[in-house]
Amino acid sequence: MFGSLVKTNLKGEIMQIVKDLKEISTPFENAVVTTGNFDGVHIGHQALFRQVIEKAASIEGTSVVITFEPHPIRVINSNKHFPLITLYDQKIELIGETGVDTLVCVPFTGEFAATPARSFVKDVLLDLIGMKAIVVGQDYSFGRKREGDVALLREMSATLDFEVIISKWIALEGHRISSTEIRNLVREGNVEVAGKLLGRHYQVRGTVAHGRDRGGRLLGFPTANLTLYDELCPKTGVYAVTVEHDGSIYKGVANIGYSPTFQNGQFGVEAHIFDFDKAIYDQPIRLNFVHRLRDEKKFSGPESLAEQIKQDSERARELLAGE
Repeated sequence: MFGSLVKTNLKGEIMQIVKDLKEISTPFENAVVTTGNFDGVHIGHQALFRQVIEKAASIEGTSVVITFEPHPIRVINSNKHFPLITLYDQKIELIGETGVDTLVCVPFTGEFAATPARSFVKDVLLDLIGMKAIVVGQDYSFGRKREGDVALLREMSATLDFEVIISKWIALEGHRISSTEIRNLVREGNVEVAGKLLGRHYQVRGTVAHGRDRGGRLLGFPTANLTLYDELCPKTGVYAVTVEHDGSIYKGVANIGYSPTFQNGQFGVEAHIFDFDKAIYDQPIRLNFVHRLRDEKKFSGPESLAEQIKQDSERARELLAGE
């Protein structure tokens, strides 16, 4: 996969992806399961996956992660919309890096949302998946109207012969690691702490579009203007970034905002990539946000803005020296 190192499982195999429960004809061997939305695939999720992998290895079984598409909240409550940290393809890619054997992506529909919790355990997890153990967080809930919880899993495990393993919450630097916390940090522009909770720099993806030809012509700093794929964008401002393109990684600075110096009022994301002179219009790139340098502000004209970009670039090179 572009820009990503896919980790093989303990058997040296690349993760199997199942995109519909109907594709499963026979249960997985001694399946150890975790299930959830896993938006962001943050270090809390990664710890959960490691427990699944380790338990599966101990019983010569299959590590299975079950997730949903679209995010259930968008089906259950269409009025409650929040931007996802990782869109579907990136989530699959990131889970693939953890070394799990199998990812099951369940199409989440109104019909599936109405599945009773006991039926989900018996019909899906046990009969279809072949679950021998499940690893979940302390406040895990599931099934119709979130009626299932850890207590129900323990009750059912007593008669249906599967193990329930409760994973402890992970905190880092005073932050409880959750998708909501990371989402808030990115919105605030705190990409440094968000990156620590994610276990990687926060990333946006997009296609390079034709801009207004100001960067190189007026300022002497050519920029790549992005048409974003992602829903969650950091707070407006200037950032030190790394840039992934065509399998290579570069360094640069990115501006998120409205270009107030030129008073055009249009929101945009653009990056000046250091030591780079390729034409990459209509090609995909990825920006990894490493440090926030400053707020976006209005300058008296192109000359003062160009001087500031020069200073930003010098600062970014210093901060990115270890990347």
